[in-house]
Amino acid sequence: MPEKTDVNKIKLLLVDDEKHFVEVLRKRLTKRNIDVTAAYSGTEGIQAVRKTDFDVAILDLKMGDMDGIEVLKMFKKMYAAMQVIILTGHGTEQTVQEGITSGAVAYLSKPCDFEELVDLIEKVRSRDGI
Repeated sequence: MPEKTDVNKIKLLLVDDEKHFVEVLRKRLTKRNIDVTAAYSGTEGIQAVRKTDFDVAILDLKMGDMDGIEVLKMFKKMYAAMQVIILTGHGTEQTVQEGITSGAVAYLSKPCDFEELVDLIEKVRSRDGI
């Protein structure tokens, strides 16, 4: 039988190749009633989207295997309803604009305020205020 899930729980995909950062953020978000799936590369993120309909994805732009903008474009082709937040330490005005044009709903720079990130996740999931 399928596992019972809390319909109010946000299903979030976290895609970043910095494993320590992913694990710390995953643990903190899980404590906020967010169901986090971690992917440590663009390829893993794409594989995860093939298996699950996520509400929100947090996506780094600079990863070893794929460019984050390309991953974002793939996400939007595969599952357009998923809301994507770019969270990166390597963004420029140009990459921010390209990310928004490619379908991201928001952009934050690392390091970011954790409460701001949680608020943003909740807003984009409900599509309020964005």
